[in-house]
Amino acid sequence: MAFQKPSHTFTKIHLKGLRTNSLYILFALSFTVLINTFSFAQELPKKNTTIPATKKNDSTVVVKDSTKIAIDSLLNKPINTKQTDSTEQDSVKPEGFLKDIVTYKATDYVAINQRKQQIRLYNEAQVLYEDMEITAGVIVIDYSTGLVYAGRIKDSTGYSQNPIFKQGANVIEPDSIIFNYDNKKAIVFNTRTEQQGFNVLSPKTKRENDSTYFMSDARFTTSENLDDPEYQFVTSKMKFVPNKKMVVGPTYMEIYGVPTPIALPFAFFPMTKKQTSGIIFPSFGEDTGNDRGYFLQNGGYYFAISDYVDLAVLGDYYTNGSYGLRLESNYAVRYKFRGNMAFRYENLLNSERGFPDFRQSTIYNIRWSHSQDAKANPNSRFSASVNLGSSQYYQQSINQLNQANFLNNTLASSVSYSKTFQGEPQVNLSLTATHNQNTNTEAINLTLPTMQASMTRVYPFAPKSGTKEGAIQNINFQINTRGEYRINTTDSLFGKREMFDDAVAGMRHSIPVTTNFKIFNHFSVSTNANFEETWTLKTTKRNNIFVGETSTPVDINGFDRFLTYNFGASIGTTLYGMYNFQKEGKDPKIQAIRHVVRPSLSYSVSPAFDQYYETYDVIDADGTTIDQVEYTRFENSLFGRPGNRYSSSIGLSVGNNIEAKVRSKDSTKTESEKIFLLNNLNFSTAYDLAADSLNISPVRVNGGTQILNKKMNINFGMTLNPYALDSNNNVIDKFNINNGGSLFRLTSANLNISYSLNNDSFSGKGKDEEEDEEAERRAATSNSRTDDLFGKTQDFADRRLTDKDRNKGEDEENNEFYNYKMPWTLRLAYAANYSNTRREDQISSHSLMFSGDIELSPRWSVGASSGYDFLNNGFTFTQLRFERDLLSWRMNFTWVPFSNRSSWNFFIGIKSNLLKDLKYDQRRQPDRQL
Repeated sequence: MAFQKPSHTFTKIHLKGLRTNSLYILFALSFTVLINTFSFAQELPKKNTTIPATKKNDSTVVVKDSTKIAIDSLLNKPINTKQTDSTEQDSVKPEGFLKDIVTYKATDYVAINQRKQQIRLYNEAQVLYEDMEITAGVIVIDYSTGLVYAGRIKDSTGYSQNPIFKQGANVIEPDSIIFNYDNKKAIVFNTRTEQQGFNVLSPKTKRENDSTYFMSDARFTTSENLDDPEYQFVTSKMKFVPNKKMVVGPTYMEIYGVPTPIALPFAFFPMTKKQTSGIIFPSFGEDTGNDRGYFLQNGGYYFAISDYVDLAVLGDYYTNGSYGLRLESNYAVRYKFRGNMAFRYENLLNSERGFPDFRQSTIYNIRWSHSQDAKANPNSRFSASVNLGSSQYYQQSINQLNQANFLNNTLASSVSYSKTFQGEPQVNLSLTATHNQNTNTEAINLTLPTMQASMTRVYPFAPKSGTKEGAIQNINFQINTRGEYRINTTDSLFGKREMFDDAVAGMRHSIPVTTNFKIFNHFSVSTNANFEETWTLKTTKRNNIFVGETSTPVDINGFDRFLTYNFGASIGTTLYGMYNFQKEGKDPKIQAIRHVVRPSLSYSVSPAFDQYYETYDVIDADGTTIDQVEYTRFENSLFGRPGNRYSSSIGLSVGNNIEAKVRSKDSTKTESEKIFLLNNLNFSTAYDLAADSLNISPVRVNGGTQILNKKMNINFGMTLNPYALDSNNNVIDKFNINNGGSLFRLTSANLNISYSLNNDSFSGKGKDEEEDEEAERRAATSNSRTDDLFGKTQDFADRRLTDKDRNKGEDEENNEFYNYKMPWTLRLAYAANYSNTRREDQISSHSLMFSGDIELSPRWSVGASSGYDFLNNGFTFTQLRFERDLLSWRMNFTWVPFSNRSSWNFFIGIKSNLLKDLKYDQRRQPDRQL
């Protein structure tokens, strides 16, 4: 036996003689193992184990410690043991297999035994070839038998230096392997591998070929803790094809090592990385709240249409005859656009046919969301956000519990396309279809579509270079066009031909002309003129009527138009007031207060367009005209009618804000901090010069501020009317102060306060912005609030299809020192409205809403959403939430304890999408009859 000098330096070899033949075998093995074999785990024979040449039919390798490892006969292929010289070996070597110089090393030794036909690398053995690297404690090649052994080293501390195979970005770390490089078969012991979320452990694995593995007494789980998994499935036999499928025989489930009665005779798990069509297994249960009996929900078929679009067809069935159908599709083209569509239909039966309480209802809902990548086309953009359907869908649907939409009485949709035509001037064009639906009145308003075109401002008198100065150079105009086709219908007529009976169409063109300039260096002046022309395709005509009759308009189809115009001007300035608290030798906490006042005075005038008005006669029984009533044929115009009253008014507004300059709490900062004491306080009113009476408009006051480190928002408003009321509570042309009252009469007022805080609110840390962004994203897709004051939405169908695992990282504060701090959040919203328009003198609404969550432990959290109505002395909609993160499992319980939406839902299931059908779900639906 010849030993090579131990060295930590790399040794370069070329393919000559026995060493070339041996290294060829080594790299043929390593390359094949790296590409086709995954994780393995079994210790090799001890360091001093002898591995003699195997006879032709020998199937046992004898090791020094008398342990026998049976090698499947499939590993053995008749080996030609005829001795050949190096020349013959070189001559049969596949030409061009090794394309680069081979480099290898070992810390202790590299031994080549020509008599035994073995190569042995010991301690930190390493082989490099192109982008491939193999390191292990020991590598032994027996080219007389065609077997290769690679494994770890046992020392006083245990085992070390597990084999590591690297090629490019791929890394595998087995414990040991016995490999036949002639027929490419292998026996691996205590295999550990991970495939698409499945962790598979097997005491014995046979590699049949480069794509098939057979395992005995295997275990598989999605738990990350392989040494002590929360659960695992145990099977007597398994066939495994990487990235394709996994087939198991008789299988049962263990929870923390305890066998359970959950068992299957066989199972099939698709493992492909591509989208694959297949059956979606339903969930089952019983609907006890509405006597629908037993049900199967969310079962169907998934169609992997292409890499860009898919489709899920799902259905529900109840034993009383109720059923539901859902179509859900996602589509995406990278760097261009993405979106999703969903259609839901439910035919619901309460009780049984023939019973007095039997009731049938049909509901549906259509959702569509589409977004375009900002870089796809900067001059053209298409987007969609659609949520339309039956007005009672969110109240009656039995496969979701959308609290936000249930408590919100409006559904809204928008589909828009915009195009920008670059140039000077730039032209913008957009087409938008909108939908607005009131779920209480079931009224639906549609625009199909709205067309808008605009041209950017043009300054005809501006200099070609330099800034614009004076009133003439700042004169500018633009052209705007808006056209609509509007439909007003109801839920019952939606989708039918009758919905178009009262549709109206129109177009409006406007040309605003403005200019601005300064006078006396401190006053900003702006003037404007606006010209509008309105087109309509339908006008009305009213005929003469007799006394006691009601005039009925007659529609006249045909094009018509009217032109209006108005003028205006405004002047404003900004006043600053400063009070400095700083004095020589003193540094007070409040250093200065600044008051900013922005007064503005405006004037507008609009002529009367009497030329567009006509009259019809009111005739008595004798045929005498006793009255004439004025009307305009444009009274039903889409954009309103032309005014027949001359208007000339002066407007006055005053805006205020108050800021304070305070000393920083951080002593290392030299500059002061600026805070707002009052964000805004605005007053506005107007005086109509052309009115015969009630010339002064009510004074409107509104304001707002933020306090407590900007976590509490306060907004308020009021309306003050200077005129008095008569005995019938009607406004009269007499000042309230002259009628024995105060200077102004408070007619309405409102106050809104919102407060959001968490466990970091009093430690100087800011609010988690990622949670805010996620809440806003959810609200944008569901037309709901950004907070959870109305409770959290539960869509039982969506959760089964699209829920993702919650990744809760455990930082240093969330382990054994978790009691140091409990994360919590609290959101409060207070609202009060006062009404006194006609001496009601009452609080019209008065409520406090709150929502909060607290994590009792790293994986336990509870939450609640509720409120109290002080006007009606009762709690508002209340929802209680309990969630438990069970590592590989998820459990939650939600409960609505009272109201006509009283319900509860319990769910526990595995997080992984591979086993998401393994779950238990039980719930009580709200009583729809209530």
